Amino acid sequence: MKKRLLAAVLLLVAMLAACSSGPEYNVKVKNEIYFQQNEASPIEIKVTEDGKATRGLDVSANLTMANMDHGTTKVKFDETADAGTYIGEAKLPMSGKYEAVITLEKDGKKSEKVINFNVLKAQGVAKMNGEWITDEDVAFYKLINQLQLEMNREAAKKNYTGAQLEEQLAYLKSQEKIAEDKNNLLTQIIRLRSMAMLAKEKGHKAEPAEVEEAVSKARNQYNRYESAKALISEYDEDKFWATERQQYEMIVLSQKVQSDLVTKVKQENPSYGEQEVLFQAQKQYEELLVSQVNSLKIEIL
Repeated sequence: MKKRLLAAVLLLVAMLAACSSGPEYNVKVKNEIYFQQNEASPIEIKVTEDGKATRGLDVSANLTMANMDHGTTKVKFDETADAGTYIGEAKLPMSGKYEAVITLEKDGKKSEKVINFNVLKAQGVAKMNGEWITDEDVAFYKLINQLQLEMNREAAKKNYTGAQLEEQLAYLKSQEKIAEDKNNLLTQIIRLRSMAMLAKEKGHKAEPAEVEEAVSKARNQYNRYESAKALISEYDEDKFWATERQQYEMIVLSQKVQSDLVTKVKQENPSYGEQEVLFQAQKQYEELLVSQVNSLKIEIL
């Protein structure tokens, strides 16, 4: 009697398990996850079944720290155009080891997977081919934009009066938000670094004498404006020029790519005037830039 009862119980358990279990999915975290203070961190996962990417899932997760009690963070994942890839965002309490209980549902069938992953401490705001773009990099570009605005203001006050001056100053005022916008600053950094990388791939080098000549021209320009000298002094003059020298090394490299394109356009179109040559070279430069950026692994945090 007892054996028959035990067998019946075991059979019922097996039947219930068979009814409640869903497909066997494999879930992997695709990208490195970085902790950012007061910011949501993107989490990208890849879901497969029998080695094939799985589309059309309703995916959510509960995240907890493996070794500390910071409560549970809920994440809703959205499907992307990349087959089997789902992305969500979570405001995480800190870096460290995490456990995720992931719920996957499709056509009324629900499955759960438990995975573990590490959340790293971010060393910047973005990465290009593994190289960080730091907060300090962004701050420097913001300063460069501020310098340009201040020099333009000072020049406007020398060259205009009355309504013309007011118009110029109003325009420069309108540019302040753009000049300090984080996305705009990142775009400036990515553009220059991308073309400097391409120049090196093409075998170009920024010779020390070329860099020093470019830096000297920039120094002379800044020295003509009291507002620019004051901003540089406030930032730390030695630190400014050390960083500026690094920037001009990349600028010299990118100018060599531009020069290559000007030569190419002239050779292919000997009847073009100077303006048409420059226009076509700039157009090709932008196309080359887009291609180069698309070839790099760029992660914006």
